[in-house]
Amino acid sequence: MNPCERFIATMQYQPRDRCPIYDFGFWKETLPQWGEQGYPTGAKPDDFFGMDPPWRGCGANTDLCPAFKEEVLEDRGETEIVRQTDGAVVERGKTLVSIPRHISHALRDRETWEKDFQWRMRPDDPARFPPEAVWKKRVAEWTRPDRDYPLMIGCGSLFGRTRNFMGMERVGELIYDDRKLFDEMAEVHADIAIATITKILEAGVRPEAASLWEDMCYNAGPLISPKVFKETLVPQYKRITNVLRKYGVDIVWVDCDGNIERLAPLWLEAGVNTMFPLEVGTWKADPIEYRRRYGKEMRIIGGVCKRMLATTPDAILREVERLTPLVEEGGFIPLCDHRVPPDVPLRNYVFYIEQAKRVWGKNLPNLRPTAAGLLR
Repeated sequence: MNPCERFIATMQYQPRDRCPIYDFGFWKETLPQWGEQGYPTGAKPDDFFGMDPPWRGCGANTDLCPAFKEEVLEDRGETEIVRQTDGAVVERGKTLVSIPRHISHALRDRETWEKDFQWRMRPDDPARFPPEAVWKKRVAEWTRPDRDYPLMIGCGSLFGRTRNFMGMERVGELIYDDRKLFDEMAEVHADIAIATITKILEAGVRPEAASLWEDMCYNAGPLISPKVFKETLVPQYKRITNVLRKYGVDIVWVDCDGNIERLAPLWLEAGVNTMFPLEVGTWKADPIEYRRRYGKEMRIIGGVCKRMLATTPDAILREVERLTPLVEEGGFIPLCDHRVPPDVPLRNYVFYIEQAKRVWGKNLPNLRPTAAGLLR
């Protein structure tokens, strides 16, 4: 099977030769730190670890169009004050990757929405797509009959971007101060998603999956009440997933970190049937428990605890073996539940990938060997 056929078979519970072997990427600091442990400078992780080539994306600009101009407002030595492309002013480190400290936000209320944002969020803005020649070239690639990689169409965000535009505290207040504006912004985000994906799908592109990004949960649960989520966001998600399924795209995942337990059934209700990356976290989310609770209706990508990868080979092997029955059942692609942090030793990650390929990959010859010999 080629990577596209394998992805489809896995997500649709069909017979297949093996499970795909992927990762979700690495923190900015991880590969340089691994360089001190034997990782070759400039090596591509997929090649070094011998993993399957990942899915590729197709889509258009579902964000601000045009974005704000990013500019450095103040240099503070190890940090700098920056106006980001979403209009927020933040203090961020120059070297370490961490969540920036938010100072102010351009979107605060209806006045700033209408003055600075509404005109940047026109669903029919032609600038959401590249020039015609580039567009035709992309469509030709996405629709070529011999495409052998899975394709994912991006559908934007209904809550996550609004939170970025306003800041976490203010978007929470807005739900109570001006619920009509909150609802309006969610609808506009959905309008943009529908306008962009419709043009792509009507061009004959048939992706294997669709993605949404939210990051709307933390360790104790969602940043929005399930009641408001159900009332405002579920109808907008349904508008998007109805369009996708009209064109045969029936795997729809949401990229959301944190404890998603209270929102997961509502996403299923809205037609979003795949949880990604199912972060294990201190709340101990478990892919096996999610399958027991929701059945095969819910697919899962992720669910391998990054903290566990920093422990011991014995713990890693136990987890690979524990997850194997779920891998065999299908509808589950295991990978690190977020980007691999630098406290995971390189040898541990090599061991994890080797065991994943041995057990989940069934030692098939079409998986490239891990370049672990460089570490011995």
